[in-house]
Amino acid sequence: MLKALKKLLGMGEQTPPSVAVDTPAPATRPAAPATPPKPPRQKTKPPRAEGKPAGRKPSSDKTPGNLKAADKPRVEPPRREPPPSKPAAEWRLEDFVVEPVPGKTRFHDFVLDPRLMHAIHDAGFPYCTPIQAQVLGFTLKGRDAIGRAQTGTGKTAAFLVSIISQLLQTPPPKERYMGEPRALIIAPTRELVVQIAKDAQALTRYTGLNVMSFVGGMDFDKQLKQLEEKFCDILVATPGRLLDFNQRGEVHLDMVEVMVLDEADRMLDMGFIPQVRQIIRQTPYKGERQTLLFSATFTEDVMNLAKQWTVDPAIVEIEPEHVASDTVEQHVYAVAGSDKYRLLYNLIAQNNWARVMVFANRKDEVRRIEERLTRDGISAAQMSGDVPQHKRIKVLEGFREGQIRVLVATDVAGRGIHVEGVSHVINYTLPEDPDDYVHRIGRTGRAGSSGTSISFAGEDDAFALPPIEALIGRKIQCEMPPAELLQPVPRHA
Repeated sequence: MLKALKKLLGMGEQTPPSVAVDTPAPATRPAAPATPPKPPRQKTKPPRAEGKPAGRKPSSDKTPGNLKAADKPRVEPPRREPPPSKPAAEWRLEDFVVEPVPGKTRFHDFVLDPRLMHAIHDAGFPYCTPIQAQVLGFTLKGRDAIGRAQTGTGKTAAFLVSIISQLLQTPPPKERYMGEPRALIIAPTRELVVQIAKDAQALTRYTGLNVMSFVGGMDFDKQLKQLEEKFCDILVATPGRLLDFNQRGEVHLDMVEVMVLDEADRMLDMGFIPQVRQIIRQTPYKGERQTLLFSATFTEDVMNLAKQWTVDPAIVEIEPEHVASDTVEQHVYAVAGSDKYRLLYNLIAQNNWARVMVFANRKDEVRRIEERLTRDGISAAQMSGDVPQHKRIKVLEGFREGQIRVLVATDVAGRGIHVEGVSHVINYTLPEDPDDYVHRIGRTGRAGSSGTSISFAGEDDAFALPPIEALIGRKIQCEMPPAELLQPVPRHA
């Protein structure tokens, strides 16, 4: 009894390493810089949701005397001070010199933490894109925002900079559960989640903030292990996998300060909104959190959702000068469905293209195209909802590194995948949604480089061409493929 009392009062032996301490060590969360305080979205801590497992007590209650065996994997470890970063210690804001340019907004024009500015400097972002300049003007003041912008315009960095700035200015609560994120980003596809998390890790590298990502198709226990090792500051997740963690009591959302819904129109199309509603019910009331919503289109359904989930949002619309990039040369070949494959094969083989994306509308089409290309001696891989997540990640890496020449995909790969050096995009079948056409061809011609898109218009999908032309604001001339591109495919042993 005396020994237990000594432990409770901190007078006896030291707390074992696996047991949490009462308060996190302040050294790992540097104090916010002397910047003007963010106006007033004062977050009142909501009452703890009922129904949390009994073992999920705050760290101050987890003493050796009352810690059950079942709780041990979930206890809060002492905060570890991040390893010292020599470049961070030597770097100064004066090292990041960006000259003012009329009509451009610099990141220097906002009041941002030097640690965040260091990461922005490393990323090579001297000036804001239009979506970043406009969104940050509102969100850094605490406003909710709804942004409309095409893929590739920099909207991911816009909301990440805002989130990181908020978390650095507001100290974390002393009493935290391991699985209580302070910022939540929901995205519709696994690839987009992985990309956002990668960008977030780059921007938080000098801050001590922890980024985690949860997606379906990956080992649940491996993802759960993240929560056993460190606190979660920024969580990026697909709706289904996040609900899995939430319903098991591993992740609680009642301390979310900033919530982002990315690709809201895509989440509507993919039927995720009922799941998203369940998730949002677990977060603080909309007046007690900052909510940012991004979408490529502002449909009536998207705006209705925004009204439900935001408070007096700033609306930012970035109209691209041209819907389809000027750097992408667009062609349409009129071809019978029975000739599409030989046209695809000959285009790739005769031109010796090294990094090509081929899009089809259905998963079974994607599988058949990939199988035929592989059989005929062209290294190819498929990307669709049927491919397990661990394999999808390996496929993407192989494609980036040049080991795979052709990536055959459904529209699940049309958004959120950024692979440099894609020379050609081929629409094996034209998409029924014109917006998907824009997202598909946006995989090439990135970062100022040129690219080419080629679409096959057959008897079954030529009807999709006029709406695409109406969206991009110009006619795409239909061509007959040259005879040499319709030669029979040579048989491989």
